[in-house]
Amino acid sequence: MAAEAPPPSTEQHKLPTPEEFTEVQESAEFGELRRSYRSFAFPLTVAFILWYLLYVLLSNYAGDFMGAKLFGNINVAFVFGVLQFVTTFLIAWWYSRHAAAKLDPKAEAIKTRMEGGA
Repeated sequence: MAAEAPPPSTEQHKLPTPEEFTEVQESAEFGELRRSYRSFAFPLTVAFILWYLLYVLLSNYAGDFMGAKLFGNINVAFVFGVLQFVTTFLIAWWYSRHAAAKLDPKAEAIKTRMEGGA
């Protein structure tokens, strides 16, 4: 049994002026939202790029190490490759939790105020 979606809202939102956008962009609340995003995203991006480059460099210059068998036909390179995927999914999961807890409420408050709802 499929759930029916509610009908689209007929409520009209006021469109902010360019001056209002500039005012919000210069506000402390927006600055805090931007800082919260950057303090999470930038360090993790740098860390992941370094992790990826380590994998690439080891694959190119440490063939003996990366080719070392751990068990059966599984070697270090395969484990590192799988860990690249695991790391990607963990970062995505962690970011979604961070965004839901810290970013989305602040962004929604700013949006609501700009659209005239508060």
